[in-house]
Amino acid sequence: MQQKVTGLARFYYATCYSIKGLKAAYKHEPAFRYETYGALVLIPAAFFVAQSGMQLAALIASCLLVLVMELVNSAIEAVVDRAGTEFHELAGRAKDLGSAAVFVCLFIVAVAWGGIVWDNYSGLLQ
Repeated sequence: MQQKVTGLARFYYATCYSIKGLKAAYKHEPAFRYETYGALVLIPAAFFVAQSGMQLAALIASCLLVLVMELVNSAIEAVVDRAGTEFHELAGRAKDLGSAAVFVCLFIVAVAWGGIVWDNYSGLLQ
């Protein structure tokens, strides 16, 4: 039986696996690339839109949440595709549910950004 790596070595290997996963998502998943481009625009913009640390955290976290959910969705799709190429209702449902989770996260971004922009700049419209 192989002994598990612990301590700093475990952290190092886990970090390497995570970076490998990010690279794979960027290389093989167009949706992840598009959402990364969006985050690269929105995250710097958050520093100009936010008027408090909590607002900044909410704006950035909403963007990162989309990337997290896209990674989970891509993992679901990879496992389903690996399981077989024939159509199965549950496989289709799993993929649709993963996609719906990403969609809900995109809605969270719209709500967070819309609400914070409204709070911070609606007075300028009056």
